[in-house]
Amino acid sequence: MTSPIVAVIGGGQLARMMAPAATALGVTLRILVESDTAAAAAPAHEAVVGLPTDPEAIQRLLAAPRPAAVTFEHEHIPAEVFAACAEAGVPVRPGLAALTFAQDKIEMRARMDALGLPNPAWAEARTEQDVSDFLDAHGGEAILKTARGGYDGKGVMVIRDAADARGWLEAAQAGGPRLLLERKVPFVRELAVQIARRPSGEARTWPVVESVQRDGVCSEVTAPAPGLSENLAAQAESIARTIAEELDVTGALAVELFETEDGILINELAMRPHNSGHWSMDGAVTGQFEQHLRAVLDLPLGDTAPTAPWTVMANVLGGARTDLESALGDVTDASAKIHLYGKDVRPGRKVGHVNLSGADRAETYARAVAAAAVVRDGAPA
Repeated sequence: MTSPIVAVIGGGQLARMMAPAATALGVTLRILVESDTAAAAAPAHEAVVGLPTDPEAIQRLLAAPRPAAVTFEHEHIPAEVFAACAEAGVPVRPGLAALTFAQDKIEMRARMDALGLPNPAWAEARTEQDVSDFLDAHGGEAILKTARGGYDGKGVMVIRDAADARGWLEAAQAGGPRLLLERKVPFVRELAVQIARRPSGEARTWPVVESVQRDGVCSEVTAPAPGLSENLAAQAESIARTIAEELDVTGALAVELFETEDGILINELAMRPHNSGHWSMDGAVTGQFEQHLRAVLDLPLGDTAPTAPWTVMANVLGGARTDLESALGDVTDASAKIHLYGKDVRPGRKVGHVNLSGADRAETYARAVAAAAVVRDGAPA
């Protein structure tokens, strides 16, 4: 029996972290990487160098022996890729019909409304008058987002005057991404719930987690979310299941949420492995990368139960240390699981993360953050 091939579009850290899970499952991972120095190039079983906008590169990705499925590590997938896969008879998971709602935030908001799921107030912004009207209706402050292309704090701006949006409106009118206005939600904290679903319909969720954002970038994730009521946890899981089933999502889906004094609201969707799920690599029976591969191959899904009372993921962003591998000798906490992404260090760039599990939440959090700081900046004097 030959090893099944899963083709992955995108050569970043998410594709990189699929490789150990694929190896364990006996799956061949064929990754379309932007260059031979991309994060996922070295661990890929087969690396195809090219961009998803290059038809020849896509044909090489789909070449015999044909992949059993194509998936991706980011949402910026041209429609032509789906057409090429359909012509080759290779399923893309999730498909374009589902992915549209992760690619376009306006389409996502409209679909969530249609499903009766909890959205913040929102509107499309076409003119400065649209912006003024929205600000007047929602306390004089709003979040302006590009409908497509934004991530990690990019393509997002807090506005308090219609003039703040002028440059973005001009870009949209010149053919740039549409613009979304959202109420600035007075949230208590940010949560995320992750689910994996296979084509035959089986789905499994992980515990709801709490995420801490700094400067628009995820900094720490605690699993499970401390102090979350059973009712809110059940509601979050129900939201994820509804989205996965109604949108026919296959693979991993992350639903980012706001917890407010009145309940929870949907923030954004990601139809792939996600930063909020990195904790599961070391803190759950089945991690998100293995589960994503199982789901896209329509294999039985693994148990998502936590293996410890608490697991904390602390991101490592580019800092003082430029040689991250030297950190391996400096982190003295034997429980810290270090994951490096093989990327050049730049200020603020995600270059790795640390997972740490324990019985005491505060201690586990402090140790994870401390270990990530050593990786980032070096051992304290």
